[in-house]
Amino acid sequence: MSEISIRHAAKADATVILGLLRELAVVEKLEHIFALNEALILRDMLGEDPAAHCEIAVVDGQPAGLAVWYWLYGSFRAWRGLYVEDLYVRPQFRGRGAGLALLAHLARHGAQAGAGWMEWKVLDWNARALDFYRSIGARPVEDWLTYRLEDEAMRRLNG
Repeated sequence: MSEISIRHAAKADATVILGLLRELAVVEKLEHIFALNEALILRDMLGEDPAAHCEIAVVDGQPAGLAVWYWLYGSFRAWRGLYVEDLYVRPQFRGRGAGLALLAHLARHGAQAGAGWMEWKVLDWNARALDFYRSIGARPVEDWLTYRLEDEAMRRLNG
């Protein structure tokens, strides 16, 4: 049985975080937009005013995966939520419970802070991830479409 631990990332983890997220970008076929570097990780995840937080899964003493997340707020229901931006477990560590341990860790952390929900996106072709999320009771959000304004469209809007 593997020993799994989850810990909040520290500045010394910047290289590990970069490697894990680069691996995820390759898996998701998004390496062509991958612009992250260690300086940005130190600023945006591990700095004084982080835009996102990062948890590291360690299996048998080795970095096995991570979760990058940030807080959400639902104003109508007046409750906090937790958005999982990235969840990744290296292939050699899959099936040992690291992904479940990361999500359970986030659920506990969120609940302690008063969060009532967790949310994330999954690529529609990722059958393994879809099956995993269904197995823990997650379901797709119905009736809501995600829209994004970026690059030139965003520049036009802001004048």
